[in-house]
Amino acid sequence: MVTTKTAEKEEKPVVKAKTVRKPAAKKAVAHVKHEEAAVAVAKDAPVHKTLVIGATPEYHKALGRRKEATARVRLIPGGSGKIVVNGKPIEQFFTVEWNRQSIISPLIAVGANTDYDVSAKVEGGGVAGQAIAVRHGIARCLLLVNEDFRKTLRRAGYLTRDPRAKERKKPGLKRARKRGQWAKR
Repeated sequence: MVTTKTAEKEEKPVVKAKTVRKPAAKKAVAHVKHEEAAVAVAKDAPVHKTLVIGATPEYHKALGRRKEATARVRLIPGGSGKIVVNGKPIEQFFTVEWNRQSIISPLIAVGANTDYDVSAKVEGGGVAGQAIAVRHGIARCLLLVNEDFRKTLRRAGYLTRDPRAKERKKPGLKRARKRGQWAKR
């Protein structure tokens, strides 16, 4: 004996809903938490003393550049003339004497080579470009210390950002201007 059952189909309303993956939802929640944390940190963040008018600054900071090199320089008043680049003493980081002399030249020009300590973070470029970038940053920091230094530093050329950079390679050439050898036939 064979019995047949008739199954009634339950009709459900068709609802098209956008499905959200769990990782995306986690990212959205993490993003919201990150923003809340950033706002909380911003409310409690201390104001730099360099921005407070009339107060003795903790340090002066400026950015120096040359070719592909970028230097973030801090000039700390009341120092002994110590210069640190990327956590190393200047003699250890810049082994060539010319580079060291060019770095301290803005301080010597204004007669402040033993009044300040210098801390610099340098990235990109080559050694000589990094040295000039640090020099540029120190000169800009000295302007923040005393605006009267501008004439001396400008005359020596320490405030001018050297615009020369590597020329781009052109299509059809081996380098920026070098061509292949000319062939008659």
